[in-house]
Amino acid sequence: MTPPAGKDPVLFKLGRLVATPGAISALAVASEMPDGFLLRHQTGDWGDLSAADREANDRAVQDGGRILSAYFTSRGVKLWIITEADRSMTTILLPSEY
Repeated sequence: MTPPAGKDPVLFKLGRLVATPGAISALAVASEMPDGFLLRHQTGDWGDLSAADREANDRAVQDGGRILSAYFTSRGVKLWIITEADRSMTTILLPSEY
């Protein structure tokens, strides 16, 4: 999903940011900060998702549903980023912590 020219590339608010212990550890081991992953999530780069999940996210941006993105750290650890439907909170977590 690409925003129209001249529009803010941010598609939705993240709300309160939280991260699970596993996600914090994975980011630390990879010497990465969450900012890049969060920016990708917030601008519609959904990462490693199926076409159906990407389409669901595109609809959720418009209709106010939950948004899920999946990325890999430089060490190959998969991270999920989930923004709640009401945009009150965004969580960074490992799939095993869901």
